[in-house]
Amino acid sequence: MQLHTLTSFLATLAPLSLQESYDNSGLLVGSPGMEIHKALICLDVTDEIMKEAIDTGCNLVIAHHPVIFGGLKRLNGANMTERIVMQAVKHDIALYAIHTNLDNVPHGVNLRICQTLGIKNPKILDPKKGILRKLVTYCPDTVLDNGLPVVDAVREAIWAAGAGHIGNYDQCSFLTEGLGSYRPLEGSHPYLGSTGELAREKEIRVEAVFPAHLQSKVIEALKSVHPYEEVAYDIIALENELSTVGAGMIGELEAEMDEMAFLQHVKNVMQAGCVRYTALLGKKVKRVAVCGGSGSFLLGQAIKQGADVFVTADFKYHQFFEADNKIVIADIGHYESEQYTIGLIFDALIENFPNFALLKSGVNTNPVNYI
Repeated sequence: MQLHTLTSFLATLAPLSLQESYDNSGLLVGSPGMEIHKALICLDVTDEIMKEAIDTGCNLVIAHHPVIFGGLKRLNGANMTERIVMQAVKHDIALYAIHTNLDNVPHGVNLRICQTLGIKNPKILDPKKGILRKLVTYCPDTVLDNGLPVVDAVREAIWAAGAGHIGNYDQCSFLTEGLGSYRPLEGSHPYLGSTGELAREKEIRVEAVFPAHLQSKVIEALKSVHPYEEVAYDIIALENELSTVGAGMIGELEAEMDEMAFLQHVKNVMQAGCVRYTALLGKKVKRVAVCGGSGSFLLGQAIKQGADVFVTADFKYHQFFEADNKIVIADIGHYESEQYTIGLIFDALIENFPNFALLKSGVNTNPVNYI
């Protein structure tokens, strides 16, 4: 199988356009056209991971964290990043990262944490803004040869391409009747009207929203069914939140728990060496917010949305004060909060590529030890 076949799927699972600006997800080393025969899935790419890949015959490493965050000025093996890139090139091993883009999708890292902790009905904690677009196009009020009205054919096509989703609703659109005008010029082949004559046709304006990363797919779907030789359409950028994309998640436990019992539950199921937590508030835990990795930036949202506990990692000393007796912060460690990402990636790939050789790394890459 060629590498681009698998990476194209990964980019569908977690679109690269959804990664944060500081991130470096995607194909870091390797050619899209190279043949791959076995992949190793890990959280971090280290020297030990590269040895594991070489020893097990893997020529693709899929990691959650990018091994290359900043620019490389030289390759002389002076640090771990340089050594890994040199090893990858030497042994013809491709490196792919699927990081904050996998954090920001509803079926990603944070959902796996919710499932592990038993959190029900999880929703995005901090939905992203500015990634929605609106398609506006115009359809003749006519019927195609297959008997389907043009407006219905267009709507079904763009819905299938991913347009028209608003929260828990799909096939959303808005229709307005109007009168369109145009004059076909020499060399044109108009669907309606005659060359050189001004045409006035009854048309239906169709509006539907879609995530920005689906734009080319939606436009292609529109043009594939629209009967006009030149399809008129507008793409409008929106500032609305997209409720299904963003950082963190929040949901509820099936049954309330005492605070200390819940913290012990978190420690056990997340296999944490320790849990750093703020003062207990003397109330039951029901509503829980989570964020894999460094989630301190979401504390305000967790408080605003009424979470009793916020499970995440990498809080600094002074940031713990920001709990302000409004919430319990449970810092379980960066690695611990994201370790189940390996299984998430593995499950998605094995379901879609059942005959491709996949291997979960047996190396614990956690750089933090506990005594």
